[in-house]
Amino acid sequence: MKYNPGKFFAAFQEKASEENEQTEIGMTTSTGQKIIFTQIAGIIARRIICNLKESDSVTKGERFGMIRFGSRSDLIIPKNCELKIKIGDHVAGGETEIAFLKSPDSNNQDNNDVKSNNVEY
Repeated sequence: MKYNPGKFFAAFQEKASEENEQTEIGMTTSTGQKIIFTQIAGIIARRIICNLKESDSVTKGERFGMIRFGSRSDLIIPKNCELKIKIGDHVAGGETEIAFLKSPDSNNQDNNDVKSNNVEY
């Protein structure tokens, strides 16, 4: 997990990805796949909250933080994921299924991917 105190540009601006206050959370699934969440503070509320600590476990749908108005979250997932959303869809934290992780060794789905992920970065 990394924290950058940063600045507060509008979150949709490209430079916000590098320069704004943000928390980057790296997770490793039970099958070794990496997932990265980045919480990026915006110009309006200027606040992000992350309740995780190194080596915490999380489960599917569990809330581990919050971002305020005008902020954004980025999600980086493995290429072999099956996307469940499309451009223009509205998503809700802890509710919307964004993607399904497939086993890295095959095209079969592996239900262990969404349970007990350790935070390791």
